[in-house]
Amino acid sequence: MAEENEEQEGETPKKGGKKKLIVMVLIGVALIALSIGGTLFALQMLNPEEPASALEGEGGEEEAAEPERKSAIYFPLKPPIIVNFQARGRQRFLQAELTLMARDNAVIEAVELHMPMIRNSLVMLFGGQIYEDMQTAEGKELLRQEALSEVQRLLEQETGNPGVEQILFTNFVMQ
Repeated sequence: MAEENEEQEGETPKKGGKKKLIVMVLIGVALIALSIGGTLFALQMLNPEEPASALEGEGGEEEAAEPERKSAIYFPLKPPIIVNFQARGRQRFLQAELTLMARDNAVIEAVELHMPMIRNSLVMLFGGQIYEDMQTAEGKELLRQEALSEVQRLLEQETGNPGVEQILFTNFVMQ
């Protein structure tokens, strides 16, 4: 009988242990489910975008009236523009690699067509600069803006559309 009591006492903790294990697993699964649900709810609350069906009813007409902004198209001017000039009795050189930014392929085609005229104007513009002024950041920015204005003027004259939004210096070497 003592052996039977020991066996029964030994089995009782095992059954209680299994119940505790099952309860702990269920609580763990419930906590994971709550965590996932809470995360999804928070993400949905933080997302400022409305579903497409809501846009059609309220502001879909307003958005259709606004023109879509096209992606930028970058067109590098190859080869680099190289000019020389005198500075304090010494021969100085400037090499500038430029990239034009536009948003329409027709503008890029016009730039390619009128490339000799554009390059000529830029060489004349760069060659007419004062070496000491171009050594400063302000001088380089002013030169970039003047180059943009010149290219836009030429394209406006030839095509009726300035088209180029930016000119970017991708390399600027002076010596």
